[in-house]
Amino acid sequence: MSSSRNTENGGLLSADINATGTESRAETRSGVTSRVVAENTARIGAAAWPAIVAPLMVAVVLLLLWEVVVRVFKVPVFLVPAPSVIWTTLLADWPLLAASLWFTLGITALALLAATVLGVTLAFLFVQNRLIELSLFPYAVLLQVTPIVAIAPLIVIWVDNSLIALTLCATIVALFPIISNTVFGLRSIDPGLRDLFALHHASRWQVLWRLRVPSALPAFFSGLRIATGLALIGAVVAEFVAGTGGTQGGLAYQILQAGLQLNIPRLFAALFLITASGVVLFALMTLIGKLALKRWHDSARD
Repeated sequence: MSSSRNTENGGLLSADINATGTESRAETRSGVTSRVVAENTARIGAAAWPAIVAPLMVAVVLLLLWEVVVRVFKVPVFLVPAPSVIWTTLLADWPLLAASLWFTLGITALALLAATVLGVTLAFLFVQNRLIELSLFPYAVLLQVTPIVAIAPLIVIWVDNSLIALTLCATIVALFPIISNTVFGLRSIDPGLRDLFALHHASRWQVLWRLRVPSALPAFFSGLRIATGLALIGAVVAEFVAGTGGTQGGLAYQILQAGLQLNIPRLFAALFLITASGVVLFALMTLIGKLALKRWHDSARD
């Protein structure tokens, strides 16, 4: 009886020791994981600062140099205004320029959305059916190499609604990078994983959704960054060609009007808003791509 109780107590003690050891190892692994995550976050944050501060310092130096040259050589305002004059004009004309900015950004957003939906849909069709790709891809290339300035007047004439016409012009410019990069990503799959899916008799839908789509995300977001800038350029060029004016005039219209009135500071202010919008949109698309890929893809971890 005494021997059985000792055996039972020894078993309980051994179980307690094992449980304690397991908890200790789990806490150790949790601590190591937390420390690694904290170190990676700090490293990424430290690496991100130079990418922000360095361009800003270059911009400040260039603006100061611009200001000094204009003032020293007394360059007329109607030729090249100083950055301080441009900033003053931007603040004074902000209500007018802000309305034009929102109009241009609205066209850009609609064009980017349309190009993304249409481009991704066509890319899926191209990957699933080789004949469809051979039949339609040359026309996508044709749209890419045709100058939008040449076809924008025709689109404006054919489409009565100016908003739809401008959006269509910008969509044509932004479409090709989405198609090209998404098709490339959908085809760039690991041969081993492809053979594994075939071994398990996966359907074409399963291969597309579980293998091709995750593999295509880095290339897709790369194309999306390019298409964002092209959509803005397409919107501005379409506004130039269409000559849309009035309360719904975009920044291109303000540039045209400022040029005709020799209001060069307003022209530079509108141009600055276009450039700043392009930089912000590119940074936003980059951030979205990093947030979507950072947990599993190496390209978004550095």
